[in-house]
Amino acid sequence: MAAKAFVVHFSAAKPSKEPFYRYPDCLSTSQSLPLKSLSVNKPAGKLNNVLFISHYTLATLHRRLSPVSAGDSDVPHPFHQESANFRSNKAFEEWNSLTAKFSGAANIPFMLLQLPQIILNARNLLAGNKAALLAVPWLVRKQQEFVIFESIVYKFFLLLQGMLTGLLGNLSLLSYFIKKREKEAIVVQTLGVVSTYVVISQLAVGEAMPMPHFIAISVVVATGLVLNFLNYFNMLNTGLWRFWEDVITVGGLTALPQVIWSTFVPTIPNSILPGTIAFVVGVATVVMARMGKLSKQGVKFVRAISGWTATLLFMWMPVSQMWTNFLNPDNIKGLSASSMLLAMIGNGLLIPRALFIRDFMWFTGSSWATLFYGYGNLVCLYCSNVISKEFFLAATAGLVSWIGIALWRDTIAYGFNSPLRSLKELVYGQ
Repeated sequence: MAAKAFVVHFSAAKPSKEPFYRYPDCLSTSQSLPLKSLSVNKPAGKLNNVLFISHYTLATLHRRLSPVSAGDSDVPHPFHQESANFRSNKAFEEWNSLTAKFSGAANIPFMLLQLPQIILNARNLLAGNKAALLAVPWLVRKQQEFVIFESIVYKFFLLLQGMLTGLLGNLSLLSYFIKKREKEAIVVQTLGVVSTYVVISQLAVGEAMPMPHFIAISVVVATGLVLNFLNYFNMLNTGLWRFWEDVITVGGLTALPQVIWSTFVPTIPNSILPGTIAFVVGVATVVMARMGKLSKQGVKFVRAISGWTATLLFMWMPVSQMWTNFLNPDNIKGLSASSMLLAMIGNGLLIPRALFIRDFMWFTGSSWATLFYGYGNLVCLYCSNVISKEFFLAATAGLVSWIGIALWRDTIAYGFNSPLRSLKELVYGQ
């Protein structure tokens, strides 16, 4: 298609009170430019030719973001352009802003979930009660189920099963959202890393964790945070970032099958074989990708593994909890209804944003945690007569209403006639 070029003067642009409209960028999720900041030098020729702003068409000004397929959730900028009704741009921008705020607000319930443990640990340390810190499950080790071998490999897999699994998941998802430039989600994952590390530091001070393990964890956490934020500000070498992605890819692949296997011990024999096999496969896959032995689709798949394994690790938490509830129904009474409600609220606040930006992986993880971890455990508590009928019905009504509002507002923002269109785009990308 023939086109005439024109120049956009950014330096001469005056501050505008017009609303900001989102444009796609090949390196980040979006850029914002005010419409009145565009100063055009018209070219000679027919004015009905398509004009370009840099490498975008003028039609971009009147188009909205639309998704790619679910398999492309991991790409830094997951949006195409699709024609849209320009009259709905105001609703689109309002919902864009609100969903970002909801995502940021999720920090509050998540922090409330971790704060009681941090405060309790601090009180025990100040009181000199170091023995109490041994009850904190940084390392899942059931005496009747595990035979402790003095081997580095076995200790490594034990480490994968407790609090460190969550730490690995947070670091992996932090890297995922750093690439997507989702600021609010970055804060959520950073808070997860920092709060978990604070608890681990308290355990080390209380001598509930061996110092060599704590030093190793500290190095990984510090390295992960520094690399992620250097990458966010475009100050990191591409090769170094890919190496970090390789590390979390192998780590996630190793942890996931081992954690799943360990959930069902002692129903099945205790073994480190699943994690060992996954580790070997992960290293081999990463090496093949680096050596160019995989197709483009294969390399793309490998780069998406870390985000998906982190999501699946968190998704496995409610399955593990429900399995425990099934084996030991009396344990249900030990669950905190307020904690489950906070988990439901925190993850539920992320659902509208994940749906709005058409991030299938994020939407899947948040929805799963909301329904099966938060609400699912509330159902168990209600069936066991631990919580009142009024509490359960209020939580149910709130959840259903919230999901309904998210679908309704997303439908309006995109100018669709049915929320099913939003879900179809989320999964299939069109």
